[in-house]
Amino acid sequence: MAIRIKSRGGESVDQMMKRFKKLCEKEGLTKDIKRKEFFEKPSERRRRAARKAVNKRLREAFGPRRNTKE
Repeated sequence: MAIRIKSRGGESVDQMMKRFKKLCEKEGLTKDIKRKEFFEKPSERRRRAARKAVNKRLREAFGPRRNTKE
């Protein structure tokens, strides 16, 4: 999938780069690139997925965290 950015009227290159980076973040490309930067063993991948699932279940069970300091 290609992300294309068209220049808006009077937009500088820096502004276009900022928009491009935001789109990449939104699509999850930067996370994916960082995750695939190094080889991850299948057992580590399963372990990470299991931890993620446990955390998700805990969040669903206890609801959102609230600030207890008043």
